[in-house]
Amino acid sequence: MDKAGGVYLETMSPSTTPAPTANAAGIGSMMAFAAMGCVQLGLAAAATLAGTIGPEGAGWLRLAWAAVIIVAIARPWRQRFSRAALGICALLGLATAGMTLGFMMAIQTLPLGTASALEFLGPLGVAVFQGRGAGRWWAVVAGAGVLGLTEPWNGAADPVGVLFALGCAACWAAYVLLTQRAGDAVEGIGALAISMPVAAIAATLVVGPSVIGRIDLHMLLIGFGLALLLPVIPFSLEILSLRRLTTAAFGTLMCLEPAIALVVGLLLLDQVPRPAALVGIVLVIVAGIGATRAGQRKPSGPAHGNTEVLPVTVGTGS
Repeated sequence: MDKAGGVYLETMSPSTTPAPTANAAGIGSMMAFAAMGCVQLGLAAAATLAGTIGPEGAGWLRLAWAAVIIVAIARPWRQRFSRAALGICALLGLATAGMTLGFMMAIQTLPLGTASALEFLGPLGVAVFQGRGAGRWWAVVAGAGVLGLTEPWNGAADPVGVLFALGCAACWAAYVLLTQRAGDAVEGIGALAISMPVAAIAATLVVGPSVIGRIDLHMLLIGFGLALLLPVIPFSLEILSLRRLTTAAFGTLMCLEPAIALVVGLLLLDQVPRPAALVGIVLVIVAGIGATRAGQRKPSGPAHGNTEVLPVTVGTGS
């Protein structure tokens, strides 16, 4: 890993990152696509719940249920975490909470397209700053596609909503970087068993007091189902995807999400895309294909793949 800073040692120990194979980037991309599909279906399904407890309340309920589900599945008390791994997972939880609540707050005052365009500055920024050679050009192509998809120039943007969306973008960039580090440091989905409770606690402190009194059994059941669609399944797929892709490629692939949103809107909400949006779909798909072909993670040691680069940590190993 390169952006985290600190001192690194090369060790001859088994890595939790799969050894790169010929189709590793393709598998990682398929996982990313599946995650984005779950996200959009979850957002579409959340409309009924958001109408009752507000979008921020729906976001909080999803995070709360997700924490319960992930902890029950991963059982973090059976794993050993280094202090560094716990710190990374805790930061990932804060980024998750900020990303979820920030976007929910942004769409209260911004059109969905405008909020999405601003939000995607996060993963695009990761793709641009971490990409090398052609990788950066794919990010530029994807950025042009996002503009075509969302057409932010068509309406006036509320300054408060813009701030929330930009905050969401920053949290999403941090989420991409931290998810890869957490996935490498902790086996399976153990990282989510720490990050999701942290996200739920942070969200509870921010919006919980104003929402808890309006929750009934019916809302709890709906919230459980929504939590599976968003964030349990997509976040699990993303952490596995980032073990196979570079953060630059992953950030570029995330720009396919507006295209998936248009398809979901067309099929479920009868929202017909404009010509500029259709051009945008073509651009982000082309960028996604280019990012996939160039985005497989490279081994950090010799060709036989049993060497990894690990941060110097204090405490028990994971």
